[in-house]
Amino acid sequence: MDRTVNPVQAPAFLNGSVFYGCPSAILRWAHPKCRSCFGKRLELTRRRLFAARGARLYLRGDLVAVDRVKKSSIEYETGYLCEGKSENFPHIQTLKNFPKEELSGKVVMVRFDSSILLGEKLDKNSLAVSNALFTVQYLLATAEKVILVSDWKREVSSKLLDSQSVSDILSSLLRRKVVSLKCLSCGVPFKRELLEEADIFLLENLSGFRKEVANCPEFSELLSSEVDVFVNDSFSLSHRVLASTVGISRFSPACVAGFQFEESLRELKRVLNTDKRPYIAIIGGANIHGKAAALKRLVSECDGVVFVGMMSLQIMHALEYSIPSTLLEPRSSDAAVEVIQSARYRKIPIITPKDFWCINDSPGYQIEVIPAHRLGEGWVPVDLGPRSLDEMDSLLSSCKKVIWIGPVKFKSSHSSICTDGASKVAQIVDRLAQRNCEIAIVGNKACSTMIKESRSSASCSVIENASVVWEVLKGRKLPGLLALDRAFPFKIDWTMAYRNPAQPLVVDIGSGNGLFLFGMASRRKDQNFLGLEVNKKLVRRCLDGVHQSGIPNGFFIATNATSTFRSIVSSYPGEVVLVSIQCPNPDFNNPEQRWRMVNRTLVEAVVELLAYNGKVFLQSDIETVVLRMTDMFLRHSKGKLSIVRDGTTKSRQQGSWLHENPFGVRSDWEQHVLDRGDPMYRLMLCKSATS
Repeated sequence: MDRTVNPVQAPAFLNGSVFYGCPSAILRWAHPKCRSCFGKRLELTRRRLFAARGARLYLRGDLVAVDRVKKSSIEYETGYLCEGKSENFPHIQTLKNFPKEELSGKVVMVRFDSSILLGEKLDKNSLAVSNALFTVQYLLATAEKVILVSDWKREVSSKLLDSQSVSDILSSLLRRKVVSLKCLSCGVPFKRELLEEADIFLLENLSGFRKEVANCPEFSELLSSEVDVFVNDSFSLSHRVLASTVGISRFSPACVAGFQFEESLRELKRVLNTDKRPYIAIIGGANIHGKAAALKRLVSECDGVVFVGMMSLQIMHALEYSIPSTLLEPRSSDAAVEVIQSARYRKIPIITPKDFWCINDSPGYQIEVIPAHRLGEGWVPVDLGPRSLDEMDSLLSSCKKVIWIGPVKFKSSHSSICTDGASKVAQIVDRLAQRNCEIAIVGNKACSTMIKESRSSASCSVIENASVVWEVLKGRKLPGLLALDRAFPFKIDWTMAYRNPAQPLVVDIGSGNGLFLFGMASRRKDQNFLGLEVNKKLVRRCLDGVHQSGIPNGFFIATNATSTFRSIVSSYPGEVVLVSIQCPNPDFNNPEQRWRMVNRTLVEAVVELLAYNGKVFLQSDIETVVLRMTDMFLRHSKGKLSIVRDGTTKSRQQGSWLHENPFGVRSDWEQHVLDRGDPMYRLMLCKSATS
């Protein structure tokens, strides 16, 4: 966001300091840190100005736009203020919505899922395989070159011997020659000259590089060399921080989701949806301590919980069943008690097995159905008993949604003796699916069992990698998802934003508290002003200021403009005449990301949407910041931008600073820098049809 900007009007003197005044509503909604710079008397002056003008304070009331259109704040917040219903699932840029013209002549790297395309038993008719293949085929038809990268192991398929064998498999799937490239092991970035041999290439096996798992920046940069667009199509790894899924996004101009990634994300959202009731969860597996946060969330959302597998034994122990110590997990007691207490607080049932198929360690390994209360007498459980399955069937009979996550079986050296428990659970769930109950299956074992036993045509939501779901249930964000470019998900109603949406538009990227735009809007009624700011709290303040002041040509949107500028501004009906970026500081606490608001994707969007003779204004008190931004704009503008100074267009001279602010509108930070005697570094760029 940019540091505070003040519109120039009649100066007001406060505590001996010059303050370039602005409408009282603007002062009212200035950020507290900005107000503190001018002392407590500034707040007192603001209150007196409001009292004198009889201003009415709005506390989350009606959203007034252009003095004639009213919309509720709730409706607005579900639209332009928020980029998604959940911070865990931001709206991302997808290959389906990415402009095809932006792929033309580009080198595209695809991080594909080896478990989907390189499996031993590949079902070409499955949705996952179809989507994964379509991602590559779509790019082959639109991009210039495609580079594939992934990791694979012999456990997935005995045919995966080396990169050449994988290239042969992919060639047969895609019906195009896939050429194997060996450059990662050499540590040398590959050149475009190497890409003349074919249209599609495969890099070396990533599982052989420790830097991949360590998310090494140097390795990420090596991966991204000569890559124009990165496509992540491996959703199953989105919970991990890898160089090929997260680190590479720092060096790629554009990062989007492939068709399989997009469909998997949509499936995950369906799995976690809780609209249908009654909603019951069948939970198996182990490690109750590590999944405690996820279990408490499930308990808080479900109408009942059925525990199976090793998880059930930990819950039963907390319920004071006699469970052999060899079956108890370390640090499981406290987690199990917390889960039980959460369920009791909500007054929902917790169902544990009533009996088990058990084996006795006596000679001959006698197998019997043992009631749950007799487990402590030398019997080891290997599967669910018939009474447990009957109770589960009865409980689920009236459900509208069921999620089954984790294996049913127990950890035992004799667990293969009786294996029909999971099959019977799958049959119960399959009967529910035939009665239009929404089914969600999570985990490799649960999914494979369900596929074998399902006889209905009803579709189930299936996610084979349970780790992704557990991480989301714990409340954690998916690094692989967050690394992708954001996309603005809503269509802008410009008639609601401005009285006259056909006027020329000025866009301030990283608008902060909006004082620059407020000042400009009050001076130039013939133009519209749009602030794009990632901080939602600041945007709320700015919008309240717009509504109170009755400004007809100012508007603000909460978004990450670095990746959403094109999708927002491209729909504006008028011309874009000015784009400003002032004192950018998107992530001050992260040295590696500091000052890096400007990237190639943003520059290309700005240059494309800017009107001819339109301007780009760059400003900062740190010279290297302006130099970097200027270099990015000149490098990726395809010769359409040139530096302007003193009203004339000049060649590229990064030392040609503007001595004065061309708008006569100083920001608070700009005034602070000038008062201490330090310079501000400013440049103006112009788009010319003849450049």
